[in-house]
Amino acid sequence: MEEVTFRPATAADLEDIVALINKCFGQEDTVEYARAAWEKTEGDPNQIYVNGYLGNVLVAHLKITLIPTIYDDMGTYAILNHVCVHPDYRRHHLGTKLLDATFQICRDHGVKKVELWSNNIREAAHAMYKHYGFKVADAKFFEYEI
Repeated sequence: MEEVTFRPATAADLEDIVALINKCFGQEDTVEYARAAWEKTEGDPNQIYVNGYLGNVLVAHLKITLIPTIYDDMGTYAILNHVCVHPDYRRHHLGTKLLDATFQICRDHGVKKVELWSNNIREAAHAMYKHYGFKVADAKFFEYEI
């Protein structure tokens, strides 16, 4: 398999990102929604979308949200979400390579800690995260729908 290359996503990538997210997560997101959301945060240095390519094919993607704080012990932390590798390209360590590229970006931004959101049913992904070194946090995840 050829080498995967990683780069920040651009607006021109939205169609491919939506197709990959829909395939990986069984979602039905639209490019129109993605474009409108992209335009609201375009230029925000704390919103980073990372794409991984084999040739011209988008095979991996995730979003990094950087959260700078005023708390010394917390510093800047990051939350990762929508971590995905195209199903046809799994089992080739692309998830690990995606996380390697992501952690370099986080180090470049002075991030002290990285948190990851993942759906409970993604057991294979959870095994990869644990193998990478993530630990299950001693916390509850709460949500409130508005």
